[in-house]
Amino acid sequence: MSADRIVVTSGDITRLAVDAIVNAANERLLGGGGVDGAIHRAAGPELLAACRAFPEVAPGVRCPTGDARITPGYRLPARFVIHTVGPVWYGGAQGEPAALASAYRSSLNLAAAHGLRSVAFPAISTGIYGFPLPMAARIAVTTVAKSLAQHATLERVELVCFDNDALSCFASALAALRDEDAD
Repeated sequence: MSADRIVVTSGDITRLAVDAIVNAANERLLGGGGVDGAIHRAAGPELLAACRAFPEVAPGVRCPTGDARITPGYRLPARFVIHTVGPVWYGGAQGEPAALASAYRSSLNLAAAHGLRSVAFPAISTGIYGFPLPMAARIAVTTVAKSLAQHATLERVELVCFDNDALSCFASALAALRDEDAD
């Protein structure tokens, strides 16, 4: 069962020794606040240089919302950083749920294409982008489980939460998925 390969934890994603950590980036890929800034600080200036090397696909856009790019991890314990852009929450009627699912799916497709076995995600779009935490957790867990069913080489996905509210929402979403799988 793919849900058995998902773990919900709390902690500092920049300290995890996994094949890749996922960066909740912005479309420019030039660093920012929150987890994006923390990953850039921990990885060192080489990460910014690698991100700048990606061509713009539109003015100021190196990675469109819902897509992903991969760089080395540089000074991080993780070998790679997968940069993905989640949606800003505008109330849910502008395709935000589909775009969030796409960010998770694109990241895992990229990880599988690079032969990676372990990936850690932050709670994408739930910080300054304002995506409601319970809905984001359900989308993350179900999308990751579906992606794992398609990628047998991915052995473990950690959903790393930044606080107790996120931890509770993600743990509940994973428990609900496991209950559905058991039925």
